[in-house]
Amino acid sequence: MPATLKSGHAAGDPNADGPTSKPSSSKKIPNLPTQPKKSQHSGGPLTLPPGITSEVYDEFVAAARQIVGEQNVTVITDAAQLSLEHYTDPSKVHDMHNVVEKTYFVASAVLCPRDVKDVQDIMKLCNHFEMPVWPFSIGRNTGYGGAAPRVPGSVALDLGKNMNKILEVNVEGAFALVEPGVTFFDLHEYLVKNNLRDQLWIDVPDIGGGSIIGNAVERGVGYTPYGDHWMMHCGMEVVLPSGELIRTGMGALPDPSHPHPDGLRPDQVPGNRAWQLFNYGFGPYNDGIFSQSNLGIVTKMGIWLMPNPGGYQAYLITLPKDEDLHTALDIIRPLRLQMVLQNVPTLRHILLDAAVSGNKKSYTHKDEPLDDEELDAIAKKLKLGRWNFYGAVYGPEPVRKVLWSVIKEAFSKIEGAKFILPEETKDHPVLQTRSGTLQGIPSLDELAWVNWLPNGAHLFFSPIAKITGDDGMLQYSMTKKRCKEAGIDFIGTFTIGMREMHHIVCIVFDRYNKEKRDRAHWLIRTLIQDAAEHGWGEYRTHLALMDQIADTYSFNDNAQRKLNETIKNALDPKGILAPGKNGVWPSNYDREAWRIPGPDSL
Repeated sequence: MPATLKSGHAAGDPNADGPTSKPSSSKKIPNLPTQPKKSQHSGGPLTLPPGITSEVYDEFVAAARQIVGEQNVTVITDAAQLSLEHYTDPSKVHDMHNVVEKTYFVASAVLCPRDVKDVQDIMKLCNHFEMPVWPFSIGRNTGYGGAAPRVPGSVALDLGKNMNKILEVNVEGAFALVEPGVTFFDLHEYLVKNNLRDQLWIDVPDIGGGSIIGNAVERGVGYTPYGDHWMMHCGMEVVLPSGELIRTGMGALPDPSHPHPDGLRPDQVPGNRAWQLFNYGFGPYNDGIFSQSNLGIVTKMGIWLMPNPGGYQAYLITLPKDEDLHTALDIIRPLRLQMVLQNVPTLRHILLDAAVSGNKKSYTHKDEPLDDEELDAIAKKLKLGRWNFYGAVYGPEPVRKVLWSVIKEAFSKIEGAKFILPEETKDHPVLQTRSGTLQGIPSLDELAWVNWLPNGAHLFFSPIAKITGDDGMLQYSMTKKRCKEAGIDFIGTFTIGMREMHHIVCIVFDRYNKEKRDRAHWLIRTLIQDAAEHGWGEYRTHLALMDQIADTYSFNDNAQRKLNETIKNALDPKGILAPGKNGVWPSNYDREAWRIPGPDSL
């Protein structure tokens, strides 16, 4: 039993009063300098959690080892543990694409729970020690901070290492129930191995190595008709900051065909038969507060799968001129609203496709942003347009033929537009990749664009806007202008939702060059402000920008943020779970003291 806990209390009991447990305090948790330095004793972390002494931290780690086992606790004691930098072998402790100093957003330790009970016990332990904890599923949230915590020194909770089971695939209901460590590759391979691919498809993002749960709760997107992953989730099991376990929607209703057997924990009890079929259940809809939030840890989630549509055809439409963007978006909007465009299509800038095919040095020897003449030359070389529209039609052949004829007729209004099918060409590698992605086949091919520059890292700037030519051209011209000022090539895409578009701008920089990092940081901070002045807000962001973006959602004196903080303080009174995530700070943190400064000028 940990020395900090009195006899008679379970390890991690938040009501236990240990002789050296961290005392409660009404003072704000300070944001002290976080330059890593060796602890005074062997084995101490590079960065201690704020307000935690080395002695208290050691007691916490000893208690955590009792919960999850020695092999599932790693204390970050050496800067060499910050060496992992690639998507296929992601860091569990720091931001691989750091825009601030690499040693800032760093965890003090990584705990790997084996099951839901471990998650519950860890949360109780963190409450007892008032220890900040940052959960993640796989750690591949690249461009947004990866597995790194918002508060340096937080304990990272790696859910995916051990909790990685596909619990159910239901063909009749077309859904799966998964744990946090299940990736898009895992579920796709399960369907193939079990001869279910001819009946069910999954929807995948550009890169398939991420967690299905992690991507959905961060509101990530894919590209089939099931491309809105949060929309397609159904039913969650969640551990609250207190350690209490809940099931949402129909999961809150016990299934009488599975009475509570003796010896089973609540997380082991089979769910209601409609848990993955009906989202809402009865009463307030709770799922939303666990999306992009710090209010709970999702340990199981249902995801709807797409029935095989009975036929499929991917396509590419190349648009020769930069200004064709305006016309294209005005063509796309009615087609998407009418569901002629069935899936989540993308309108990609030439440099996004070019960067998949080669790095910048393969096209030019200049370091400055490429000009229109050079972009036209690259488009000609790759047999692409300045903008390239990727989509697909789904259904039996007669349905596909009708849809494709309507799409071709609409886009034929753009002079010089070309229509290309993947089976007709070997000259368009991105089309071959998208042909798989748009039918739910995961890949890693799109990783290549990050290597546009040496030591490539990236940030995503991702404002939301109405699908109109005016909005698209204004966003594009604004972003391109700022990119040029920062000395960074514009690389981007418009991802078309049901009634809006995500404008995903890929800010690529050299992670080892401080000047380049600062330029990227200035660029995204400036773009956030520019976008807000036009009424555009981002849907997702990097750790370093969370407070700035939260500030832009300021209606009625920041009423939404105040609501979020009220819920946070009610469910997590000690503020232990992911403090500061997406600008939601618990009452025991000083929001202003924890802001991440950035360069105000170049």
